[in-house]
Amino acid sequence: MFPSLIYTLLAAAHVTTSPYPLLFFSSFLSSSPLFSFTPMAVSSQDPTKEPPPPPSSSSSDERCPVEEVALVVPETDDPSLPVMTFRAWFLGLTSCTILIFLNTFFIFRTQPLTISAILMQIGVLPVGKFMAATLPTRKFGFYKWSFTLNPGPFNIKEHVVITVMANCGVSIGGGDAYSIGAITVMKAYYKQSLSFLCALLIVLTTQILGYGWAGMLRKFLVDPVEMWWPSNLAQVSLFRALHEKDSKAKSKGLTRMQFFLVFMAASFAYYALPGYLFPILTFFSWVCWAWPRSITAQQIGSAYHGLGLGAFTLDWAGISAYHGSPLVTPWFSILNVMIGFVMFIYIIIPLCYWKFNTFDARKYPIFSSQLFTSAGTKYDTTRVLTPNYELDVSAYEKYSKLYLSPLFALSIGSGFARFTATLSHVALFHGSDIWKQSRSAVKNVKLDVHAKLMKSYKQVPQWWFLILLVGSIALSLMMSFVWKKDVQLPWWGMIFAFALAWIVTLPIGVIQATTNQQPGYDIIAQFIIGYVLPGKPIANLLFKIYGRISTIHALSFLADLKLGHYMKIPPRSMYVAQLVGTLVSGVVNLAVTWWMLGNINNLCDVEALHPDSPWTCPKFRVTFDASVIWGLIGPERLFGPGGLYRNLVWLFLIGAILPVPVWVLSKIFPEKKWIPLINIPVISYGFAGMPPATPTNIASWIITGTIFNYFVFKYRKGWWQKYNYVLSAALDAGTAFMGVLLFFALQNEGKNLKWWGTELDHCPLATCPTAPGVSVTGCPPIK
Repeated sequence: MFPSLIYTLLAAAHVTTSPYPLLFFSSFLSSSPLFSFTPMAVSSQDPTKEPPPPPSSSSSDERCPVEEVALVVPETDDPSLPVMTFRAWFLGLTSCTILIFLNTFFIFRTQPLTISAILMQIGVLPVGKFMAATLPTRKFGFYKWSFTLNPGPFNIKEHVVITVMANCGVSIGGGDAYSIGAITVMKAYYKQSLSFLCALLIVLTTQILGYGWAGMLRKFLVDPVEMWWPSNLAQVSLFRALHEKDSKAKSKGLTRMQFFLVFMAASFAYYALPGYLFPILTFFSWVCWAWPRSITAQQIGSAYHGLGLGAFTLDWAGISAYHGSPLVTPWFSILNVMIGFVMFIYIIIPLCYWKFNTFDARKYPIFSSQLFTSAGTKYDTTRVLTPNYELDVSAYEKYSKLYLSPLFALSIGSGFARFTATLSHVALFHGSDIWKQSRSAVKNVKLDVHAKLMKSYKQVPQWWFLILLVGSIALSLMMSFVWKKDVQLPWWGMIFAFALAWIVTLPIGVIQATTNQQPGYDIIAQFIIGYVLPGKPIANLLFKIYGRISTIHALSFLADLKLGHYMKIPPRSMYVAQLVGTLVSGVVNLAVTWWMLGNINNLCDVEALHPDSPWTCPKFRVTFDASVIWGLIGPERLFGPGGLYRNLVWLFLIGAILPVPVWVLSKIFPEKKWIPLINIPVISYGFAGMPPATPTNIASWIITGTIFNYFVFKYRKGWWQKYNYVLSAALDAGTAFMGVLLFFALQNEGKNLKWWGTELDHCPLATCPTAPGVSVTGCPPIK
């Protein structure tokens, strides 16, 4: 019954989360000759010839109803193409290893750089073609099996499998690197002794657990046509640009491949400026120059330590750092994020800080990830920590209560609202359909052309995924017994974490698969276990990993499964590629981290490091702060009765209520199609991730997405259809190539420039408090 209920939720998702740009397409489809674009066949035939027409199964009523997908994803398939070849294995494992090494290495830097799989997606193409041209074609036989190093031309399906393996090096080592973050916090911040085997189990079980969730939910988040995963379209567009040739009759201007190469080269050359020669372009805070002696002006205008009003970035890495590429996010999703961002940064925060002095806000910087004492100084956690890494209550009472910067505190409160709003939104907008169609939803699945083409391949049995799921759960429970003192999380806490992940992965997956936004519940996971196990920061970290981070990895695996669905990769080949990539990535991820923790002096210790050291670990600092807030000090002391931040708990109720008026209005005015597009969980996502994300990161993301997915989409639809996703891929690739080159050729050798343009932020007063009587080194006294 439960899977049927869930599937109906997913099948109904398109009704209320249909991408806003489709409204503009409605008047365009009948007149634009571009919509008659015929997806080219993906085969080993002569690429200069006209592609064959789509199969008869792709009639108009069977095409994907999501226009972006119908325009970008090929509707043909060649099942004869070899997939799991020697080339795919060799290049896939090599790409995976290189990416996980680079992403793990860069994640510790002051300016983190996540290198996407696009770097390898581009890099392996000439290598694959070279191998196809040089490797022997001789077949080797073994009983009934035969094998060849060179089955023919390097094809698009091999390329997809290689990229899927490489993507494991991004999802595990890049982004926020959650499991490695926990291990880093345990060893670098808490100075805890931890065995390599225990750390390896933490890394691998969280990955495999996520893979198990993905296998259980693939019927609901991969197969339905409404679950279209917008971020995959950039990958599909790039694959086609690399392997197909535009028809001469339709190629006006640059072909997609030419366009990609031109803009990748431009992005590569340009990133030398913000990446090395002129870093101030990453965030340009001109307000601070106009008012160099005003604390308030610098708090408002600083891009790094303030609200970033008037600040801007000319750095693609800064634009896409935290929400991904804005070019692949639907406009209606960008609009929702914009509404939440403007409300939070330009209305709520200024009122709370300057007008009402909420939570004694003016005693602290307006924007900071640091923790503070009641006197406005930085909080020293070692003074309240026991040798067993638990809270010393008497020392805490003698020292000081814990205080947060106002933006940090309100960002936590927004997480409360976001969690309940997600549950409420899904229940209201999809509850009726779930109730009415729960028994027949799975049987009445409408198959589009892509699903029909995939039926020609053997599916992965569910028990393959169940083995991984059960195995990872068993190893996790074993760890809680064998290394009980190290992990602090008892076996029942593990089971509680698994249950939480199972409940929330699906509704969050619905939102991500349709809006390209992922509402988080990190705060809720830590809030819950903080009440159950107060004073245990390591237990809090581990609960977050198993209860929340396994969901993030599950969604990453599901996105890759949808990519395989679009590119017609045999499901069993996808299973093997993802599983092997996950295991290799986990081992290399931990090995690199372990080496860095043991060989780089004072890694992540900002106080002990040289001022010019790049190893300040800003992302892991936030992870450590969260363990202190929710684990060491505990939510009861901060958010319970008598706690300074107790009123933020009301946001749980507010978040649950906010979707109700939207739902009521959608029923009263059914002809107003824009009303259901108001998505409260996505609106609340406009102020998620700050810190470490800054308001300028998010504002630049919004502006760029608006330009391309509203104005360009509306007024230059032909250009958008042909080049938008290719441009996103080109910017990612060029930036990543230059970032790697700059680091190993210059920055790693200590060849750093020192001049006015290399100072990241000319706003020294932005970190100062504004309350009278608070004394902070480097800040003018306030009377």
